[in-house]
Amino acid sequence: MDRTAVILAGGFATRFSNHDKGLFELNNKFLLNHVINAIKGLVDELIIVTSSQERADAYAKIASVKAVFVLDATQGKGPLNGALTGFETAQGDYTLLLPIDCPFVSKEVLSLLFDLSPGKAAVIPRHTNMEIEPLQAVYNTKQALRATKETLMQNQMDMHSMIERLRGVRYVSTLVIEQLDPELKTFVNINTPQDLKKALSYSTESKKAKP
Repeated sequence: MDRTAVILAGGFATRFSNHDKGLFELNNKFLLNHVINAIKGLVDELIIVTSSQERADAYAKIASVKAVFVLDATQGKGPLNGALTGFETAQGDYTLLLPIDCPFVSKEVLSLLFDLSPGKAAVIPRHTNMEIEPLQAVYNTKQALRATKETLMQNQMDMHSMIERLRGVRYVSTLVIEQLDPELKTFVNINTPQDLKKALSYSTESKKAKP
């Protein structure tokens, strides 16, 4: 098995009044399935990391493809802990991390990240201001697992500290990614009800733009 995708769905969505973002709908499709559809045909295995069995059961009922559900035992202590659970479960040599709340993520962009990953510890998008997108990136599973464990053992909880422990990271400029995703909607996250309303306007604008 070569490629795994891990969808991180373990947060409490406090800015959504603690409602489950994955179960919100955008254009009559659950946010979870927007993300799943972007990775169809790209990976050999899909893992969804959740914070409870109740949430896993709810996602299993709506997921548009078969997935492996695993629980993040740390429950809400940040994405690095969820990533650890994903890396520990993944069977693929390379693992794509994605949050559950990025409904416009581009299949073409994800394919590019995978295509650039052989021989690299990670392939990570980087903006022109040097900010990176560690939760929409591809990692060498074994190297990332080792680095994640080392980072957490030092009581560091952020993705950046884990990435600093990797050797051989390839950063992909958003100037390149814009050729596939001109508005960089891949990196749009739905964190609040206002974000969801804005996402609806994005979708409406896209439909109007089509001939």
